Amino acid sequence: MDFNLVYSSGYEVIFVAFSVIIVAQIVKFFAHLLVKRQADFRMFTTTGGMPSSHAAGVMGLSTSVGLIRGFSSIEFAIALGYAFIVMYDAAGVRRAAGKQAACLNKIIMDVYKQELKEAGGKLKELLGHTPLQVFMGAIFGILYSYYVHYLLSTLIK
Repeated sequence: MDFNLVYSSGYEVIFVAFSVIIVAQIVKFFAHLLVKRQADFRMFTTTGGMPSSHAAGVMGLSTSVGLIRGFSSIEFAIALGYAFIVMYDAAGVRRAAGKQAACLNKIIMDVYKQELKEAGGKLKELLGHTPLQVFMGAIFGILYSYYVHYLLSTLIK
């Protein structure tokens, strides 16, 4: 493969943005496995948990843009603004929605005497992230972006 086409191009940015999400989900699976001592394959596709794959993806994207176009470029500023909005949403709005879902599930269980199927099923509670999960995802995305950029630079020599 000709890595010259990927290095310092939009392809690198896209590769980092999507691959870091996949790697973060794999890390999330193994973190859950270590902490809970059980394999939960839903961790590959679920939202929430440590680290935030949303934060990793947008910070990986932003860092790649910064490495390629410069950290003082307009492109980096736009990417970073986008990243902050996504991370705020993950730790703020979606986390609050998850707390509301937990409260509604408790109300439904009390009213329907734990017959959640009658009420349409249990609402998903793990929607957002704690600020620590978002922070760790962001750090993971930044480090991953630097690693991929360095790796690609060594492959084209």
